[in-house]
Amino acid sequence: MAEKVAIIHDWLNGMRGGEKVLEEILALYPQADIFTLFYDPDEVSPQIRSKKVQASQLNRNLWIRKYYQYFLPLFPRHIEAFDLNDYSLVISSSHCVAKGAIPAPDALHVSYIHSPMRYAWDRYHSYFSQAGFWRRKIIQREISRLRIWDVSSSARVDHFVANSSYVRQRIEKYYRRQATVIHPPVDTDFFQPAPRPSRDYFLLVSALVPYKNVETVVETFRGSAERLVVVGQGIELKRLLKRAGPGIEFLAAVRAEKLRELYQNARALVFAGIEDFGIAFAESQACATPVIALDRGGVRDIVIDRVSGVLYSEATVAGLKKAVADFSRLDLSAAAIRENSLRFSSARFRAEFQQFINSRNP
Repeated sequence: MAEKVAIIHDWLNGMRGGEKVLEEILALYPQADIFTLFYDPDEVSPQIRSKKVQASQLNRNLWIRKYYQYFLPLFPRHIEAFDLNDYSLVISSSHCVAKGAIPAPDALHVSYIHSPMRYAWDRYHSYFSQAGFWRRKIIQREISRLRIWDVSSSARVDHFVANSSYVRQRIEKYYRRQATVIHPPVDTDFFQPAPRPSRDYFLLVSALVPYKNVETVVETFRGSAERLVVVGQGIELKRLLKRAGPGIEFLAAVRAEKLRELYQNARALVFAGIEDFGIAFAESQACATPVIALDRGGVRDIVIDRVSGVLYSEATVAGLKKAVADFSRLDLSAAAIRENSLRFSSARFRAEFQQFINSRNP
């Protein structure tokens, strides 16, 4: 009889990096059932849509589903409400509360952590510092409770897997647990170099939210002779448009084929924030396009300084300008950049993750 497998994913209302990881886990466990807080079948891939997906009761309320971010304090009780007693293997794919699901006493629970809950820990001030006085007081109380739950629920996990060394460090810091790093999958078959790339602009691919530090990149290229193409959406868009000069172009969400084309023809991908992993860094290198990025966070696992890009340490406009100037003087090998990206292939992810599970589930 086939092993019963449950996969717990925070929410399924779009296809981002976490959902790409979910697809690869489903390829290993096609019989798995999915449990999630929120589910919009129109916003996920056919592979995910074809599976049995059980959403929480929160998903029945259209208003809550639309503004789900405001109902964070309700998430723990609803992730705990899933009945997992019939499942011998539970895999949680978590950046919020999925790791807090309650497995059967004799089940193996492996949690793949994209990030510890950002809102409760290192990104708390980025998310809530602009709230009004009384709203901030309420948020502080609720987040304090959420931190207690987040730490206590980590005891329900038998083994942690982190998507980067940076995330592993935060798991150890906040949960006092060890984690094994297995980098997320990158579709290196799809993201390929172009035969004759134009290399006539710099590229930024990012959500346009404060903690991504997009403004530093925009300020760096404003008034510059170099072109900058920004791909992304978010609450910072209007403000950034006002700051941008004529050589800076903004694109909203683009299809995968267009994104690949943008990677292929860029001189470099530029980023000034701190990523948990940074799937765009690996996708860009798969297209033989180097990366210029702040030397913090997940990028340290992905970019080899002066081989597949330039890492800089001063988190300022001046620091990024110097990094761009340094990059312009380098002659990096397209073949070496592409070769570096193959460390993150989908086949590699499946092999490492399957081996990890098998070694702990005899």
